[in-house]
Amino acid sequence: MPDKEVPISHIHEMFKKGELTPVELVERYLDRIKKSFAITNSFIKVFDEYALERARELEAKIHKYEELPLLFGIPVGIKDNINVKGFATTCASRILSGYKSLYNATVTDKILEQGGVVMGKLNMDEFAMGALGNYSFYGPVRNPHNPEFLAGGSSSGAAASVAAGEVKVSLGSDTGGSIRLPASFCGVFGLKPTYGRVSRYGLVAFASSLDQIGPLAGNVEDLARAYVSIAGYDPLDSTSVDIEQHHLSGLMKEITPDDMVLGYPDIVENARMDQEVKESFFNLLSELTNVGFRVKKVSLPHIAYSVEVYQLISTSEASSNLARYDGIRYGFRFRGTDLEKVYNKTRGEGFGEEVKRRILLGTFALSHGYYDEYYLKALKVRRLIKNDLDESFHDADLLILPVSPFPAPRLDEEKDPISLYYLDLFTIPSNLGGNPSMAIPWGKTHDNLPLGFQIVSPLWREDLLFNFATYFEKYFI
Repeated sequence: MPDKEVPISHIHEMFKKGELTPVELVERYLDRIKKSFAITNSFIKVFDEYALERARELEAKIHKYEELPLLFGIPVGIKDNINVKGFATTCASRILSGYKSLYNATVTDKILEQGGVVMGKLNMDEFAMGALGNYSFYGPVRNPHNPEFLAGGSSSGAAASVAAGEVKVSLGSDTGGSIRLPASFCGVFGLKPTYGRVSRYGLVAFASSLDQIGPLAGNVEDLARAYVSIAGYDPLDSTSVDIEQHHLSGLMKEITPDDMVLGYPDIVENARMDQEVKESFFNLLSELTNVGFRVKKVSLPHIAYSVEVYQLISTSEASSNLARYDGIRYGFRFRGTDLEKVYNKTRGEGFGEEVKRRILLGTFALSHGYYDEYYLKALKVRRLIKNDLDESFHDADLLILPVSPFPAPRLDEEKDPISLYYLDLFTIPSNLGGNPSMAIPWGKTHDNLPLGFQIVSPLWREDLLFNFATYFEKYFI
């Protein structure tokens, strides 16, 4: 059974030689899902019959291809805030229970065009609001490496399903680190593309100026195939940018260490971090220096305000975006005759505690008398953070920094909701600036849980991320 480290190109060779068929592959992955689901809780819904029928269709026309499409016959998981026509989209929330999507998200169509087999919808933090994977109406997602620990969020099921070998690649969304953080906790690769690179049409909005869809995978080649498959201009998304797209061959080039400067932000030295995470990161910098990379400290003076800026902007946008969920047209609805009570009860019982907390924070920030003091000021500091990032790339080709200040916490560990916001300290700046960023697995904790780091590139330079990751995977993993 091909595991997560075996690249898709190898599976395609097996298809061509008749050593494996798409149906056999999907059956094996479905069997693995059944065996591990009770441990990970990574899926909200598995599309058993749909996936097998899709595999049979692909198998019948495999002879028509001289070169197989990028994801031909490959099991793919979709985060449950991305639409798949005819299936439920719940965002892991009670308030969307019973709702079925009437259309495919653009990325879903692109996955299908490249021959992917959608295996089901993946668990997540409710409406993508969370860093650990424990804010789901369907229960928390557990870490495949040790189910006593959490998988990270909000794309918790997307990371856990890849790490557990339940799918080959998955799609998640990243608003403040929601792909990279669970990727790091689960020991897989995760990419947040440049804002505007991948269509958001069919993605349920959390914070529209920050949300971006991206792939997760167990190796660099699979991540690149998924990324190339979903990237591209989409007239249905007003934030989509018509720009030249990357090709697989260009992403898989290997860089030369002495040609690349890596900059680490000065905040890493003084930030409150777990000692294991800090030691692992600085050991990594030493090892990269030893093989020829030039590593230097860079100044990002406004990055210290990232968490506060992000919370003001994201909660403000969330309070606006989530106003549409009232139970009147679809989803969960409190039954009653008093309209005001129906609204209050529907939203009060339909939304989880974290979602309600963020709606309240955002509504306050946008309220009369506070808009200029909070939301508008946050937008101004966001510009300063973006300027810092742009300026840093005059001195470095890539930025390198930890993904999370702390490793995955235990499932039963008491968690203060406000302090958890600081788990995104190192991931948020990429969302505020729109920059692409990739989480790369490296190292272990004393509990044998994965650690990782992230690299950030200038806008539209995903190729630099993949070129570095190709080298790193070959010589370090």
